[in-house]
Amino acid sequence: MGLTIAQKIIKEHLVSGEMKVGEEIALRIDQTLTQDATGTMAYLEFEAIGIPRVRTKLSVAYIDHNTLQSGFENADDHRYIQSVAKKFGLRFSRPGNGICHQVHLERFGVPGMTLIGSDSHTPTAGGIGMLAMGAGGLDVAVAMGGGAYYITMPKMFKVNLTGKLRPWVSAKDVSLEILRILSVKGGVGAIIEWGGEGIKTLSVPERATITNMGTELGATTSIFPSDEITKEFLEAQGRGDAYTPLESDPDAVYDRIIDINLSELKPLLACPHSPDNIKSAEELKGIKVDQVCIGSCTNSSLRDMLKVAAMLKGKKIDDSVSLSVSPGSKQVLSMLADCGALSDILASGARVLECACGPCIGMGFSPNSAGVSLRTFNRNFEGRSGTKDAQVYLVSPEVAVASALTGYITDPRTLGDYIEIEMPESFKIDDSAVVLPASEEEAKDLPILRGPNIKPFPTTYKLENEITANLTLKVGDNITTDHIMPAGAKILPYRSNIPFLSKFCFAVCDESFAQRALEAKKSIIVGGSNYGQGSSREHAALVPLYLGVKAVIAKSFARIHSANLINAGIMPLTFANPEDYEALNQDDTLTLENVFEGMEKGEITLKAGNKEYKLVCSYTQRQIDILKAGGLLAYTKGE
Repeated sequence: MGLTIAQKIIKEHLVSGEMKVGEEIALRIDQTLTQDATGTMAYLEFEAIGIPRVRTKLSVAYIDHNTLQSGFENADDHRYIQSVAKKFGLRFSRPGNGICHQVHLERFGVPGMTLIGSDSHTPTAGGIGMLAMGAGGLDVAVAMGGGAYYITMPKMFKVNLTGKLRPWVSAKDVSLEILRILSVKGGVGAIIEWGGEGIKTLSVPERATITNMGTELGATTSIFPSDEITKEFLEAQGRGDAYTPLESDPDAVYDRIIDINLSELKPLLACPHSPDNIKSAEELKGIKVDQVCIGSCTNSSLRDMLKVAAMLKGKKIDDSVSLSVSPGSKQVLSMLADCGALSDILASGARVLECACGPCIGMGFSPNSAGVSLRTFNRNFEGRSGTKDAQVYLVSPEVAVASALTGYITDPRTLGDYIEIEMPESFKIDDSAVVLPASEEEAKDLPILRGPNIKPFPTTYKLENEITANLTLKVGDNITTDHIMPAGAKILPYRSNIPFLSKFCFAVCDESFAQRALEAKKSIIVGGSNYGQGSSREHAALVPLYLGVKAVIAKSFARIHSANLINAGIMPLTFANPEDYEALNQDDTLTLENVFEGMEKGEITLKAGNKEYKLVCSYTQRQIDILKAGGLLAYTKGE
């Protein structure tokens, strides 16, 4: 039996375990990346492990999230990360150099290698044939130290593409179509491989848009073959020697095959407040638009930006619309300036923002009250934009520009003849904003620079065999990490300060939760299906740890968040009977009995009043040992 692309890479990097679906496997990691919103904590964890030098082939620390510096906090974090990178052997991508996923695709990604990053959209690099996965910061810290990365062996899905995208339809519409088919939880436990004759019509930036959005499916990762198109991209980046051909075997077996005819797709939008709430531009035409944002790690490549510039050239955006454009990297911005496309964007009335994540994480450019904002981003969760009652739609660059010009949601196919763009044969190479590490000898005497906002890793506690605690919060389905630990300009500067950050935990759902949890000292949270979807931010587990949460009981969990809970020493448990969710009420006193024995058997008894309920778990022995130790950090240090 042949192997899929992902199975080939897994086989090459397998440290332990068997490649059987549902079994835990350990992978050797070639590369890691972090960004500053998650990086500070990841490097505090790396320091705590006590290894003097990064042991991966390449590790890069990016600054792309917390770039609004209205106080000392962000600047101090950046200085800390740079000093850590210099000392421990990482490359440091300075503020303004670009968004981690765009820069990594351009300058560092290598087909056939493994990459984990403390950002859930790390699968972007699957666009050039990497096995790239989002992970919690502690998992990244362990991998930087030479440790394996553990996942459950995924199922394999194949999406066969046929045909060719019609004018005004783009890769973003492919992403929204697969979300329409599978939903935000349809990819859980699976790796999605893209193939078929249709992929030959897609450039690497278009493929990267699709693998980036695969995160919203809940998939472990998404991947394209490494082919002549990949080779052409790498050669244009001056990195032709990084090319390795990679494709699945003709007799590879998949758990599910999905067929999409590119020729049949039309411009789509994801409506508020979920990436899988899909409708066509035709259906939504005429809705008044207040704001348009173009960029993010999903649609900020040179190809995207040249398309935007061509559509805006010689035109003015509607007087009622505010338009922002965020190039994904310094390379993109510089090339736009050199060819005159930047002037076309500016002349339209658009505001050009820094090469950073910016509005996508609520870091500036929030919409007006109840405003309709069209964004070429990957998430439209409620409140993520920074405006709680904003109506955020996810769109392609084509729909974004068409709507900015008219002031209403507009199908770009109504604009007339499609504007073809030509990509340059080579990209402008300037890596001067990537700071190299010191040599091992020089690094010995280098200090680590910490600011007063940087606080230690939260105190962990060994697991108890019986846990009695209050049910301090009950929430519904599809709770995101933005619900648990919000982003935004007011909160992100405190990602290295867990005690302060804790004040905002679940504030979107219940502003009183944090104080009640602190007062309770021990507590349990109950949730619905797909609990913890979205970002890889481990703060959504570390802050509950600080607040005394001992277990989260849900109908089902998102992959990364479940792993982060275990890493923090918090038990993720699921209802044996999902209907039991209805029987539990906030403020109930709950008891988990015979926890140690139950973890081994995969079933734990929950008592609430005079009733008993069965909870299930499928921990590996390693995960049981991590939970008993009080988390991955204590387990790794042997405490």
